Amino acid sequence: MIKQKLSQKQAQKLILAPALQQAIKLLQLTNLELQEIVYDELAENPMLEIEGESGEDPAASAANPEESEEIKSGEENGQEGDNDHDYDDVIFSAGFEDYLDDDIPALSVSSQDEFKFENQVSVSPSLWDHLNWQAALTFFEPAELKIAEYIIGNINEDGYLTVSAEEIAVRLQEDVSLVEEVRSKIKMFDPAGCASLSLKEALLAQMDSLNLQDEVARKIINDYLPLMEKAAHQELASKFNISLAELRFHLDLIKNLDPAPGRKYSEDKTIYVVPDIYVAKEHGEWKVYLNEEGLPRLRLNHYYRQLAQTGVRGDQETARFIKDKMKRALWFIKSIDQRNRTIYRVASYIVSRQKDFLEKGLEALKPMTLMEIGRELGLHESTIGRVVANKYMMTSLGLFPLKFFFHKSLSGIYGEEISSLRIKDRIRKLVQNEDKTNPLSDEEIVDILNRENVQIARRTVAKYRGQLGIPSANIRKKKFLLEEVE
Repeated sequence: MIKQKLSQKQAQKLILAPALQQAIKLLQLTNLELQEIVYDELAENPMLEIEGESGEDPAASAANPEESEEIKSGEENGQEGDNDHDYDDVIFSAGFEDYLDDDIPALSVSSQDEFKFENQVSVSPSLWDHLNWQAALTFFEPAELKIAEYIIGNINEDGYLTVSAEEIAVRLQEDVSLVEEVRSKIKMFDPAGCASLSLKEALLAQMDSLNLQDEVARKIINDYLPLMEKAAHQELASKFNISLAELRFHLDLIKNLDPAPGRKYSEDKTIYVVPDIYVAKEHGEWKVYLNEEGLPRLRLNHYYRQLAQTGVRGDQETARFIKDKMKRALWFIKSIDQRNRTIYRVASYIVSRQKDFLEKGLEALKPMTLMEIGRELGLHESTIGRVVANKYMMTSLGLFPLKFFFHKSLSGIYGEEISSLRIKDRIRKLVQNEDKTNPLSDEEIVDILNRENVQIARRTVAKYRGQLGIPSANIRKKKFLLEEVE
């Protein structure tokens, strides 16, 4: 039998208030992203304004006790009528006077450069625009142009066709032979090799476009690309019964071809990094400064504050609107301040922990984890993760992402922790200075590192070598021998 009944249950549940959600969102923003959010909020909330914009004395914009008492006395006399959430509670009890304390060092805010039209550059054509422009000048039959546009529309950023000729023919209800004819012409467009279905096809198309009559190179591309990738030069030379010197000539020709022809017209843009934190040594001590360039200092609009106090006593709807906007503005200001404080605390801890790195370089870098810094600062690991996301620190050694300072450690023979980045740098230097005719194997690198007080496994060396883009000792030796052939 089914029946309804009431029951009580006690449970804990994490609920993120809107103000907390806003603080979390601001924490992970970069300096440039925060600028956009600030100006959006300025446009939306009339309670906010940029300090000094109206010509008012900045000191007069801060909440003062006398004004607070005037508002409070007005509320007590019944002029507002909303005793549950008066303006004094909303605005002043939240600690507005703590906003942007001077204990967070920051760079002085400079004025934004005036926008100049001559600084704009024209948009470069995309790969697909460039190919369609050539197609319009090549194909005059409607059926051919339709096929060409479909082919170009299915080319990826590297320049390769992502569907087969048979699929295109079925889709457009055309003959496969006509599709292949159109595709062969597109492969000769600029950049040559686009619309190819494989690396082999793209390289051969580029040779055809350049009219390179090298049968050995063509044969290597057609049949022996795996041997070329393995640097099996002696085996390749024996296949064609030629010397290593002759083989090198053919391999150099192949290496000058582009394996990703479409990247020439890639729409990837150069990203300019703006440091969020500056570190400088002053009077023998390392100082941390937050970069606030371009970020306006916000304050509550003085006119609306006065209006909230005296101008809307008889209009409850307007009074409620002003109160809500005032509360939102205050939380926004406090969220920015809290963001700056958290970033400053994390950056200061990183600098104090990595003083030796700042003075001596990578050899002195200490391992550090998000959990460690969270435990030291009393913050959650996820909070630290948001702080370091997409943020950069400018130091005397150069520009580093904050994530650079967080990495695993290996143990020394005496139990001390050694940064994995130091190990990678040491492996790179060992390979750079090795005997090219007898390169170091992974086992030999392990032995050297063990003698240098580093406990490391061979598979870890192989992993780090791969991350550094260093081929195995066998391939390094083969490449060196080929380069030495006259």
